[in-house]
Amino acid sequence: MTDTASPHRQDSGPSAPPPPPRPATPAKRRRSRIAATATAVLLTALTAVVVDTLRAGDNLSNPGRLLAGYAAAWALFAAAAWTVRRVPARAASVLVLLGAAAVALAGLATQPRTSNDMYRYAWDGRVQAAGISPYAYPPAAPELAPLRDDWLFPSGPACEGWRLTHTDSGLCVSINRPTVPTIYPPVAEGWYLAVHAVSPPDSRHKPLQVGGAVLAFGTTMALLAVLRRRGDPERAPARAALWAWCPAVAFEAVNNAHIDTLGVLFAVLALGTTTAGARRGALLGAAIAVKILPVLALPGALSGQRGPARVLRVLVSTVTAVAVAYLPYVLASGTGVLGYLPGYLHEEGYDQGHVRRFALLRLLLPNAAAGATAAVLLALTALYVWRRGDPARPWRGALLLTGTALLLFSPSYPWYSLLVIAFVALDGRWEWLTVTLAGTVLYLAGRLLPGFPLQAWAYGVAALVVTAGAWLRSGRAPRLVRGFASAGPTARLP
Repeated sequence: MTDTASPHRQDSGPSAPPPPPRPATPAKRRRSRIAATATAVLLTALTAVVVDTLRAGDNLSNPGRLLAGYAAAWALFAAAAWTVRRVPARAASVLVLLGAAAVALAGLATQPRTSNDMYRYAWDGRVQAAGISPYAYPPAAPELAPLRDDWLFPSGPACEGWRLTHTDSGLCVSINRPTVPTIYPPVAEGWYLAVHAVSPPDSRHKPLQVGGAVLAFGTTMALLAVLRRRGDPERAPARAALWAWCPAVAFEAVNNAHIDTLGVLFAVLALGTTTAGARRGALLGAAIAVKILPVLALPGALSGQRGPARVLRVLVSTVTAVAVAYLPYVLASGTGVLGYLPGYLHEEGYDQGHVRRFALLRLLLPNAAAGATAAVLLALTALYVWRRGDPARPWRGALLLTGTALLLFSPSYPWYSLLVIAFVALDGRWEWLTVTLAGTVLYLAGRLLPGFPLQAWAYGVAALVVTAGAWLRSGRAPRLVRGFASAGPTARLP
């Protein structure tokens, strides 16, 4: 799936500039104007569909309607990503930024519709502003009763709705798992505190959503900068559009305000650095201290590196960044900084119903062997990425390992794959977006198809598409089919 590199090749930094483009003919300029107009129309429709879908209801009361809206949004996104490749780079960059802003603003149309994680973020920010460690007490603890309000702790007739949890003591809470302490790492907690500090009183969910929009747009700008500096500037906008306009970004990064987006931004900045050194490691450490999942990008960050000094610089700076982020919270809470993380990892086994870990491996292996097999496969993939990965394209190995992990674990949470979407934008291998689609379908359609093995089917189709993409790019497919697979925004950067 990834290109191999010479064992002694080091990260070479920016590639040679491409030859100057030929002057455009009148016919080509006309085609470019048509493509730009078509892209703008598609983005307008995409924005409208996102707003309409969010206003249709939540995933428990109206999952079918949401699923139809998501499908329409993905179809418009795919069409826009196809047409923008015909637009000249400067105009395409403008479209990418305007489209990114429009799609992000569409995500602000309503309160969160498919996840209540954001309410925990708001609570953790409030607790820290009161001078209390977020790892010290669960939201339902009586010690935190003075911090409660009617928004996060409704009562009476307001205590109804999909996002509400009822404790055994009768407490009604907007926060999920209100009887356990937070699980989020320290950089995430710092973001919650920062958003709370700049938010007007009684602003509720909107500041965190606006923060998600800012992070999503910032990631678009970071992708454009990295792709222009380290690849082909002509193709950079079409690549960045794979993140900027992706419906999952509007729904998960903005509307649901998932903190994963902050980790994605740090990971893009880390892999976008020109050398594998302390700066890359520090940025990657910050990403890991937002959400643990970016640790899967570490072998990619070390792609093709043989020198012990380079490897140690990255590893030491990564560990140091995580340790420095944890230090203030360790001083306040001791070992309590782990919060509910161990319990969450055990809980995410997953449920013993239709969603379980290792769905694809369980089709082939006994249940007892699935976990060990997944661990071995991930370890071998990580070793391959480190030893044979391309140091000039560290995101390629990061995409392979992160995407493979999600295929093996088969989670039902589509926001886990925001990291994959960003790596797809860097590398152009659009077939990995099917991993995001698999998680989305599983999350929304599970209750619509009781008894149907949706998890295995969704991730099985994604695995087949990814495998087909690898074959098409391998050189063994017919030339015509190969050309289609690498056309436009998926074309390889030199």
